Amino acid sequence: MDLSSLEIFRAVALENSVTRAAQRLQRAQSNVTTRIRQLEEELGAALFLRDGKRMTLTDRGQAFLDYSEQLLALADEARQAMHPQRPGGRLRLGSMESTAASRLPDPLARFHGRCPEVELEVSTGTSQALVEGVLTRRLDCALVAWPQGKQSWHEEVASMGLEALPVFDEELLLVLSASHPPVSRPADVQTRGLAGFAEGCTYRQIAENWLSADGRPMPKIQQVGSYHAILACVAAGSCVGILPRSVLELQRNPPQLRTLALMQVETLLIWRQGYSTAAFEAFRETLTSTA
Repeated sequence: MDLSSLEIFRAVALENSVTRAAQRLQRAQSNVTTRIRQLEEELGAALFLRDGKRMTLTDRGQAFLDYSEQLLALADEARQAMHPQRPGGRLRLGSMESTAASRLPDPLARFHGRCPEVELEVSTGTSQALVEGVLTRRLDCALVAWPQGKQSWHEEVASMGLEALPVFDEELLLVLSASHPPVSRPADVQTRGLAGFAEGCTYRQIAENWLSADGRPMPKIQQVGSYHAILACVAAGSCVGILPRSVLELQRNPPQLRTLALMQVETLLIWRQGYSTAAFEAFRETLTSTA
């Protein structure tokens, strides 16, 4: 089991296909098939379920993928550590959808201009999923939401083996359809539906807590996958929603809405304690210089 085998296994796992993995790695398909078979024989476990040309991870395969991600990340970190003054290698950044849309385009363009040799991978998810990604080494760093009023985040972050740096401050808005009567408190909200992202989204949790204050029932969640979908649900009058003002300002032709400012929310850049590469340090400097 060497790093090359792990890279091949990871590619097949991500592509769900030997053919696509071979194209991605620029290897012969027969070579990829052989290496996967050898790896399974060495481990004494089936890593994939084969359904025609489709390759799906088994439970053991999923567990092995988590280890593979950690080993490959540690190896890349070690290679980069040998050249502390030259940003290079891979940097895996996680971000909330809102941050990726409204805050990252400019600093990422600056970072690419400054460090063109760095292979930057950007993925999005809920804050909870991003924290887990950093802790398990699937991500090198991530941008997550943290309520500004929660004064203990310093201790909580440190207790998890992470470091954090506040980089953005977002004004969080409750959005309602234009026909909804004015709102100043939870009792004024007549719509019981809440359009939001999957569980683990800090913004959704803030909205749930606010809407259920004073013993009111929890809102009925309509889970969606984008802010465009949230705004569509709100405009239709079936739900209320929550989003940063910076995201709403991105809309070229926003629907007619009623808004209520709820609170300020910090966005933190988080990374594992002790993690330091030239690429990450350059990214952090670029991010903070444009925050």
